[in-house]
Amino acid sequence: MKTFLRSLLSVALIVWLGAEAFFPVVAATVFGKLQPDTHTAGTIVGELLRILHGTGLVAGMISLATITLMAAKHIFDPRKVLMPMGLLIAMMGLTLYSQFGIIPAMEQDRISVGGDVNAAALSNPGRIDFKRLHDRSERVEGLILLLGLATIVLLARVESVES
Repeated sequence: MKTFLRSLLSVALIVWLGAEAFFPVVAATVFGKLQPDTHTAGTIVGELLRILHGTGLVAGMISLATITLMAAKHIFDPRKVLMPMGLLIAMMGLTLYSQFGIIPAMEQDRISVGGDVNAAALSNPGRIDFKRLHDRSERVEGLILLLGLATIVLLARVESVES
């Protein structure tokens, strides 16, 4: 049971953080291959971001449930899991913020400029706001990755003396 729970936790974190780390590479590749058509590239990357967020939320729930069970079975020290669990909750909160706060606002801006942000004038308020939100989205995803790495480091120290 202990090995199964450790494996489940590891896989959940690997999937989420691996996707977070690899996403910028995928986005850059899509934009590079579809360079003249940034609208299509943005549509594809937006859909991939939704998949990333769904994957992250599922992985986060699995991780939280697994850590809780491991603490209940004294595989992990119950007091030492509080910080990693808090970081996972923060990661999930940031994921929800990006999915349901930033992305819909970016979509509104895209619609307000006529559908293609890059076709709008540089001084267009919708384009300016879209860029601001895009930058925020990149920072949020980067923060999720950093919090995930911190979670892994903290989880390395939660082993119970009893296990």
